[in-house]
Formats: sequence, C-alpha cells, structure tokens
Amino acid sequence: MRPLLIPALCLAALTAACDGDSVRISSTRTEDPDAKGALKVVDTLQCPQTMGSLTRKGSASEGGAVCTYTGPRGAEVSLHLVKLNGAPAADALKAFEDRLSAAMPQAVAQLKAASAQGEAAVASAEAGTANAAKGDRASVRAPGVDIQAEGDDASVRLPGLHIESNGDQASVRIAGIHLEASGDESTVDIGSAEGDNVSVQANQDAAEIRTSAGGGGGATRANWILTDNRPSEAGWRLVGYEARGPAGGPIVVATVRARDRDRGRVFEDAKDLVALNVGE
Repeated sequence: MRPLLIPALCLAALTAACDGDSVRISSTRTEDPDAKGALKVVDTLQCPQTMGSLTRKGSASEGGAVCTYTGPRGAEVSLHLVKLNGAPAADALKAFEDRLSAAMPQAVAQLKAASAQGEAAVASAEAGTANAAKGDRASVRAPGVDIQAEGDDASVRLPGLHIESNGDQASVRIAGIHLEASGDESTVDIGSAEGDNVSVQANQDAAEIRTSAGGGGGATRANWILTDNRPSEAGWRLVGYEARGPAGGPIVVATVRARDRDRGRVFEDAKDLVALNVGE
C-alpha cells in the first residue's frame, strides 16, 4: 500500500459528495510507517528530467534546493529541500500551506465561513436544548447513557457518540468523526487520536484534506490538499503538498498547483519525486 493513502480515498469520496446533495466518505488505515524504513538525510535534490507526466524546467536552483516541473494542462510542481535549523517541521509546512492557499482564496473563504457556521450551530443547539419550551418530552438516564428530547430538540450522549439537534441544525460526534449541519450546509471533520491523523472539511464546492502519519523518531510524513469545483482567477482547482523527511530535517516538499480537481497523475508523480529523494 502506498503511504498516506487516506487522502486519495477521502478526496475521491468528497469529489462525488460536492457534486450532489450527500456526503459519502471512505477511509482506510495506512500501514505502520516504521515498516517503511528510515527516511534519508539529503544535502542536494535529485531532479530527473522527467517523472511520469512531469517535465523539469531548467536546472535545480538555489544550490540544488529547488526544482520546478510542468505537467498536463499547465500543472505546476516544485520540489523543495528545506532545512529546519531546529524549528518544527510544522512551521515550515504552514508557510507552504499559506502560499498555496493564496492561489485559491475563494475556497479558503468558503471553508472558513462553513467552520464559523458550524460553531454557531453547536452553540444554538446547546442553547436550544437547555432552554426548550415545554412540550413533548422524553428522558432516559442510565450508566453511560443520557438521552433528552423535547419537541424538535434532542441531546443524545452515549459512549463514543454525541448528538445535539435544534430544528434544522445538528452536531454529531462519533469517535473521530465530527459532522455539523445547518439547513442545506454541512461540514465534516475526521480525526484519529493515534497513529495517522486525518482531518477532512468539505462544504459545497470546496474541500480540504490534511494527513500526517505517525512514525518512529519524529519523522515527517505529511500531505495537504485544497480543492474547489470553481477555478480561481488563474484557473487553479487544486493545490497541495507532499512532505517527508527524517527527524530534524532536512525535509523534502513537493508543492502542486493543478487545473483539474481530481488529484490524478500529477500528484502521484510529485509524491514519487519526494520518495526518490528521501524514501517512502
């Protein structure tokens, strides 16, 4: 199984979901990153002339730290060798994420608005449950079970399950899955407390997937994707990165900008460039 397979499965499901009225998400558990072997420490990038659908533009720049590739339909891939100098890898990846997000401001704004609506829905549901007017009422209390219902409002708390609803607003938490719904809007987050960590947020046209793989020694294995059915002014529908490197760095980061929302071959070829340099 290829590393960080979850984003591919989630994105395929979200692509279908954003085109319709329902959200369908499938996920699979990745294999133990420790079994992949130690990631290599590199001083200079290996930048072949071609890698699958990608073709290198010119030679490596910045002392062998950056290589640029082009792909189908004007896709752009840049390979970076990043020295951490004692800083957390997350700081370096956040900088890449900010630069890539700037290419798709419409998607970022939509997801931020959806997140704010989700928080408001939770607050409204909790307030509605606490202050509901008298009417049809049900109450069930037992060890580990608390169910309260009154009119259109309900609160259900079971081991691993938490549901709050108030009219057309609802908040559902099941283990690592968090769903917020208000009217026709919905936001989904998926997380894992152990091993691989996955966060997925989808709202209408836009989706964001973030994955980091647990591993021995603090090695970096991370993947981030932002997609939108609507093209940006420059025509981008997908941006993202694949990053890997040993604890303490350097890390190798492949950034992707594509005009197809489907990850397709370009993202896989970018991952292959990273693997060529530091391993799986």
